[in-house]
Amino acid sequence: MADHQVHHQLDDDDVDDAFRAVLDGLRTTLPGVEVLFAFLLTAPLAAGWADLATNEKVAYYVAFFSSAIATILLIAPSAHQRLRAPKSGVKRHSHSHLVFTVRMTIAGTGVFAVAIASAVYLVTAIILQNAAAAALTASIAGLVAWAWFWVPLVYFEKI
Repeated sequence: MADHQVHHQLDDDDVDDAFRAVLDGLRTTLPGVEVLFAFLLTAPLAAGWADLATNEKVAYYVAFFSSAIATILLIAPSAHQRLRAPKSGVKRHSHSHLVFTVRMTIAGTGVFAVAIASAVYLVTAIILQNAAAAALTASIAGLVAWAWFWVPLVYFEKI
């Protein structure tokens, strides 16, 4: 219902502006995802990889695959734009594509949060005891949940 109501409120220029805003936001998110993914690509090649405990390797795989999925989902809107708009600069008029793009971006952001938490656990588990690593990871996950999701969805709704 909400999507249907928004559709009537947005004209073609508004849809194009909203797409542009999503793509601009992704320009700040993607470098973080790419740096984490690049780090994770090299981790198995580092000395000591074979010495990792099973839980550390599991954390690595969760971080690695989550960052790969986040990369795919967060790059997709830019790929869509390149495929849909020829070099002539055709505007994006599809409201349903905008809704899909926003949902994909939110999903990619959520999966990126999982990748960050898993990478934090991996690094802290190597340095500290597992209980401390779990506590610090929970703190980071809580901070991400608060800053990325609670603030925009709950706090700003109250203002």
